[in-house]
Amino acid sequence: MNSHVKPASGEQVTRETTDLSRRSFLIGSAACGLVLGYAGMPDVALAAAPANVEPSVWYAIAPDGLVTVTCGKADMGQHIASTMAQIICEELGAAWKDMRVQLASNDPKFNDPVLGAQITGGSWSTMMNFDAMSRAGAAGRIALTDAAASAMGVPAGELVVRESAVTHPKSKKSMSFAEIVKSGKATKTFTPDELKAITLKTPDQYTMIGVSVPQLDIPSKVNGTAKYGIDTMLPGMVYGKVVTPPVRFGATVKSVDDSAAKKVPGFIKAVTLDDKTNTTSGWVVAVANTYTNARKAADALKITYDNGPYANVSSETLQTEAKRLQAETDSGQFFVKDGDPAAALANAAKVVEAEYTTSINIHAPLEPMNATAEFKGDILHVYTGNQFATRSGAIAAGAAGIDPKYVVMHQAWLGGGFGRRLDADMTVPAVQAAKAVGKPVKVIYSRENDMTMDFSRPLTYQKVKAGLDGDGKLIALSHDVVSAWPTARWGIPDFLSPSADKKGPLDAFTVNGADFFYSVPNHHVRAIKNELAHNATPSGQLRSVAPGWTFWAVESMIDELAHAAGQDPAQFRIALLDGKGANDGGAQRLRNTLLAAMGLAGYGTRQLPKGEGMGVACVSSQERKTASWTACVAHVAVAPSGEVKVKKLTVATDVGTQVHPDNIHAQVEGAALWGLSLALYEKATLKDGGIEQTNFDSYKPLRMSQMPEVAVSVIANGEPATGVGEPAVTVIAPALGNAIFNACGARVRGLPMTAEAVKAAMKA
Repeated sequence: MNSHVKPASGEQVTRETTDLSRRSFLIGSAACGLVLGYAGMPDVALAAAPANVEPSVWYAIAPDGLVTVTCGKADMGQHIASTMAQIICEELGAAWKDMRVQLASNDPKFNDPVLGAQITGGSWSTMMNFDAMSRAGAAGRIALTDAAASAMGVPAGELVVRESAVTHPKSKKSMSFAEIVKSGKATKTFTPDELKAITLKTPDQYTMIGVSVPQLDIPSKVNGTAKYGIDTMLPGMVYGKVVTPPVRFGATVKSVDDSAAKKVPGFIKAVTLDDKTNTTSGWVVAVANTYTNARKAADALKITYDNGPYANVSSETLQTEAKRLQAETDSGQFFVKDGDPAAALANAAKVVEAEYTTSINIHAPLEPMNATAEFKGDILHVYTGNQFATRSGAIAAGAAGIDPKYVVMHQAWLGGGFGRRLDADMTVPAVQAAKAVGKPVKVIYSRENDMTMDFSRPLTYQKVKAGLDGDGKLIALSHDVVSAWPTARWGIPDFLSPSADKKGPLDAFTVNGADFFYSVPNHHVRAIKNELAHNATPSGQLRSVAPGWTFWAVESMIDELAHAAGQDPAQFRIALLDGKGANDGGAQRLRNTLLAAMGLAGYGTRQLPKGEGMGVACVSSQERKTASWTACVAHVAVAPSGEVKVKKLTVATDVGTQVHPDNIHAQVEGAALWGLSLALYEKATLKDGGIEQTNFDSYKPLRMSQMPEVAVSVIANGEPATGVGEPAVTVIAPALGNAIFNACGARVRGLPMTAEAVKAAMKA
């Protein structure tokens, strides 16, 4: 997605800001053009020591030669800060031992060069920032080279930059980065046009890109110096524990009896949230001097609620409503509208029709949701790990009733994100409690708070109808996708997409993946908003987003069609990936990836024992325009009881340019296992308006004992870098479903594919 998201109005201050009135306004040149920000100290203090060289907003070189990269992305274990540093290091010519990383504040100067906002998701980070970080590094190398040439009295074109030093081979003169910085001669700046004109290295010249260097964030995470949001400690800080209503959304607080809470030592106040951002509803925060006492006080509160309009809604209610909406021919908007599927289906030799469903799924990151809020004069400081600083700052401002320019977001390392921390609900109770008690307040969710109030992956219902001609060729496919619209909930118009039928914007993040790279002359995809689900279960972006359910339907249907045509499912796909029209290039890369996975897995080369089967799937996740070409061959054994044992997952992915091979393997392996967990085990249910599963005893993700062998093949072909954090999630479920069918003849069309569901399908 290439739309630009405008930051909240007004300039936002950096994390060093403590008194807005004492800041001097700076204007400087940076890798992404002109940047605005506030200086952290008076000019006289800056002059007291040798100045850093800052060729870009993204990094600074200190007089000791250390290069500190500021990462504008949320680092939640995927090592994106280290990746950004590695890209800069390649073009800068620094020694890896001299590289350091830090996390950005919400100052707009750190906005994404492409998206125009500070957001981490969609497997976009490396893909969308590779060029900007490369040019930032190259600009620094040029500035240092020019300064060294001047100092040494030699032509700049004869200098070599390597390992944090600039050397003149002919004269054997050399200057370290530290010496150049201390000289004060590295003052060259670049306009945006000059940055674009820089000639970058070609892949054959890389010495850092493609090398598995030590990740820069690991030492601090091992020795405990890395600070997560939950580690925040401020002078005079107190604690808040939220009390949430029995329904997910729509409740209001009628009364709060705190008489028992007042008997808890250290109890300060019970704060009923008045959230104008509509992020929360019906929440109360118990504030006390310790978290333990806050929990005790929260348990002691007696709260009465009006449970609101969704008190009787259940998963079954949402599914019934989805089917009703799908049956209405004029509901929704078209995402894809090519040809005339209805006419083609009327003349098809064979028609296959199926319904596919997915359940509500929960993020449950290891670090519980948390935020600490502190007011210092007119400035609100919020300490938390978040994936969307631009939106999080605006929500915190809305909760406080102030202008977003007075909010400073202090970014922390994230103990898991997976899309959960794209939402900023945790800031609301912290901000309103801090405002109510006049002290810094740290709010920490319990696991129960997090699970029952998660912005979950929505329950989805999809209906697919497809037709084959007399030769077994796919001639038409109609696909309806019904779900809540997570991105529309954000209220950011630039994140919505125009519909193909001109009926207004739609949430493409609910249908991405349905616009596949198979050549089908008649293809319609309809995106239908389930308003009831949208309101009763406010949904968010869970790792892989729509491709996690759209490819479940698409790749299952493609398999069903192959069997209906009497063809091998892999060869059926290969024939469809002919690269015609708009599918040129992308289809070929996907085809090659499928062939790589088949070869590594030994697909079709041996007879499998009874009850075992292999299944294939191939996907272009995340979005069609930002694809990472990924294929999977799943090998399963299915018992008569319906229990599925996953023997092996073989995943091949085309990433274009690989920055850090080991990290790519780790990300693909993790994504594959996440996809496995969603496919076979994870399910949340709604009853009486509330999520029933409250902890890991009832919401059961993949366990260590259920881990299969995972084989990964990475295709690095020198094309632009793609993303790796999410694509493999989307390919696992359909590959498993197809393998289960080949093993025992059971076609399961709903996730998760439990033993009970498989056994029932055996009898069908």
